[in-house]
Amino acid sequence: MKSYAVLAVIVCVLLTLPTLTGQALGRELTLMTHDSFSMSESVLKDFKAAVGADITILRSGDAGQALNKAILSKNNPMADLFFGVDNTFIGRALDNDMFMAYTPKGFEDINTSLLLDGENRLIPVDFGDVCLNYDIKWFKAKHFAPPAGLEDLIRPEYKDLTVVQNPATSSPGLAFLLATISRFGENKYIPFWQKLKANGVMVVNGWQEAYWGQFTAASKGDRPIVVSYASSPAAEVFYAEQKPDTAPTGVVIENRSAFRQIEFAGILKNSANADLAKKAMDFLLSKKFQEDIPLQMFVFPASTKATLPEVFLKHVKITDAPASLPADDISQNRDKWIREWTETLLR
Repeated sequence: MKSYAVLAVIVCVLLTLPTLTGQALGRELTLMTHDSFSMSESVLKDFKAAVGADITILRSGDAGQALNKAILSKNNPMADLFFGVDNTFIGRALDNDMFMAYTPKGFEDINTSLLLDGENRLIPVDFGDVCLNYDIKWFKAKHFAPPAGLEDLIRPEYKDLTVVQNPATSSPGLAFLLATISRFGENKYIPFWQKLKANGVMVVNGWQEAYWGQFTAASKGDRPIVVSYASSPAAEVFYAEQKPDTAPTGVVIENRSAFRQIEFAGILKNSANADLAKKAMDFLLSKKFQEDIPLQMFVFPASTKATLPEVFLKHVKITDAPASLPADDISQNRDKWIREWTETLLR
């Protein structure tokens, strides 16, 4: 009887204790992502608590580089969860059959226009519009209007004013290339780029080099037009030492000039911690993480329930009619389009 009594006490103690977490068991979840991924310290702490494990953020280059590494290691994955597949690479990611289907909590609150995978292997987490940004002060000083659409860039008065990113090495560069294909059509986008080259467009490898190295509003460069995000004006205000009433930069989002970039997350099929990865997916759609996104990565949350910060509400414009292309078309033609662009602009 004594042994049964001891056993009963043990059972009662176990039942009254909190569920043993992954952290207590020494487990670890690895999130593979691109170099621009960010979350606040307090949210990271909540993330660990929600998953019940330690979390390693494995930053692996830009979005394309990170996906390549995930594909090459898919049979023995380097991580449990991948964040940062965008709609320019979603076809390639799904074709490699590397993500397991899972419908996370909060899925019903996602903006339905962002859903591109009917099997829920890749779930939308955020989105942003890639578009032309311009230096308001520069154009006012020169007494002429900033561009209103992509067509303006090839007009003589805009000669030597624009800097763009190489689509082979830059995610916003690729998104902008796709915007031109959407806007002008597959048969007419190369003539547009030929005219843009003749009009002195500058091509650099990445966003940082373009924005912080050549853009007049953010550097000592001499280019008042740059490819960036529609949310960049909010970032300019947010990070300013003395907050201006109006943003120093404007955006060009009308006439299908902006390409909507959607970022997805998914559980890697051969993960050893699929149970933890499911909890992590739930957290990525939680109100806490979704509302952390704007001021950490300066893009929009995918959840319609997330409240935007005031600086977004006041200084960010978003297009109602973004440039778009079917994901299958992008997947089938992306390499060809980049090759054609490279032969036109860099050779």
